[in-house]
Amino acid sequence: MDKKQPREMTGAELKSMLKSSINFKSLGGLKSPELKLSPEDLTWWRDAKIGMFFHWGLYSILGRGEWARFNEQIPKDEYEALAEEFNPKDFSMKELTGLAKDFGAKYMVMVTRHHDGFALWDSPGSYEGFTSYNTGSKRDFVKEYTEACREDGLKVGVYYSPMDWRFPGYFDPEGLPDNALLMKKQCYDQVRELCSNYGQIDIMWYDGGWLAHKGSDTSSAWFWEPIKLNKIVREYNPKTIINPRSGWEGDFYCDEGSHEIKGGIIPVPWEKNMCVCSGSSWGWMAEDPVSDFDWLIQMMVNVVCRDGNWLVNVAPDKNGKLSEEVTSRIREIGQWLAKNGESIYSTRGGPMEPVDGVYGTTYRENNIYLHVLDRQAFAKLSLPGITHKILSCETLDGVSCFFTQNTNQVKIELPNLPEAPDYIIKLTLDAKVEKNEDSQIYFTGKE
Repeated sequence: MDKKQPREMTGAELKSMLKSSINFKSLGGLKSPELKLSPEDLTWWRDAKIGMFFHWGLYSILGRGEWARFNEQIPKDEYEALAEEFNPKDFSMKELTGLAKDFGAKYMVMVTRHHDGFALWDSPGSYEGFTSYNTGSKRDFVKEYTEACREDGLKVGVYYSPMDWRFPGYFDPEGLPDNALLMKKQCYDQVRELCSNYGQIDIMWYDGGWLAHKGSDTSSAWFWEPIKLNKIVREYNPKTIINPRSGWEGDFYCDEGSHEIKGGIIPVPWEKNMCVCSGSSWGWMAEDPVSDFDWLIQMMVNVVCRDGNWLVNVAPDKNGKLSEEVTSRIREIGQWLAKNGESIYSTRGGPMEPVDGVYGTTYRENNIYLHVLDRQAFAKLSLPGITHKILSCETLDGVSCFFTQNTNQVKIELPNLPEAPDYIIKLTLDAKVEKNEDSQIYFTGKE
């Protein structure tokens, strides 16, 4: 592992350096070089590029989003009674993992327990036994999920929220320290269960480390002791990739939400997580509109050309079912990836910096994949010069493109192609593109 100390960079410097719309969560997490994975350990994840997220729980019965219990101040007994209704008899986890495969995802992330405290597995560490295994369904959905993922060749990610609205100590950890420590004990016990009972966990995806709905995951690290917490993860799974949302800096950075991605190539491992629907809720809402296909493809391309991963959320209803519109859109994207995945999977962003709204590039070996998002604007531009000689320039279907190359620029004329959200041109060079090395940067979050 590279022991070089990372350069500290403020959040303001990140914005300035990239002139980017990106908004990384949980900057300035605690450092722990012994926990940090090497770039080699992240290779499979960076090659995977595409993941599928799903939010599912008691809130799916209500259909008003995963924050319904808190936002509506639903009484504890009334909300917890929903656990007897959470009994999706006809649900098979293979439906979701099969859809993830159709999507072209290489990994999944399941919400195993959200902020409401309801655990979707047989969890002895759950406070008051608030689990799917103890209530209506009598099922361990995490077991079903991990087994289905492995059967379908998908890497296994688990989402876990340390916080729990059932504890008054969450809202006043200093005034009610004993109650807050009960919540913390539950967290440690449940993380240990997830990491020890279900085989290799490939991704640990935290969310909700902030206390009393104030500050950030980082500002609450004093309470959760995330280095100690994540040593539990490493104890069972030394190569688990961990996100930054526990208060430790993590192995990669997260940009959350449906805002568009603009700016330069991001010089660190990162992931865009967003919803296939509007993004107004991560949990199921009956009338949540599905995003436009072309917009989603361009979002994916903008992420991958900036060297990121794309994690897309779907929200099953109380029976674990997705609407026909959602499944159709997911499969439509999968069909696009089946045809064009050569330019996405196992690539890196670059070598050319993207031009917002016009084009970006990915590369692998001696191939550069040019992704043109606006062909009219592209026709007025030239690409920057490259040191290697271009041997061929063609679409992925093998249609040749006229090009000229000199030291300063490359000019490409797109052939007459059908309307598409992304026109992909493959440049084959006479030598490999030099790989961009990961920058050793620690984003402090300070402005």
